[in-house]
Amino acid sequence: MAECPGKRNDDDLKEILKPFYQRASEAEDRLSRLEAVLSNKRDAGSEESSKMVRELQVKLEEVIAELAAERGKVSKLSIDNEKKDYRITHLLRALREADS
Repeated sequence: MAECPGKRNDDDLKEILKPFYQRASEAEDRLSRLEAVLSNKRDAGSEESSKMVRELQVKLEEVIAELAAERGKVSKLSIDNEKKDYRITHLLRALREADS
């Protein structure tokens, strides 16, 4: 009995392509593992970023509170300086009048 020439070529082609299919399958497996690792790193990075953002927000709130306190001090000192300038002006005027 003679073999069908089309069947033989098909079997040969499958045998030739078998290593390529195997390598493609291995590559797909490696790609899947890499995607999983990358996804995990992104999740961990997101958690780290969120933690850092929260820490920075807390620090920012502290600095804002400190800034408000310092502005209050500046305001009080400015008022005190204005009062002292007023007193100095009147004391100098009184000295000039006393000398004349």
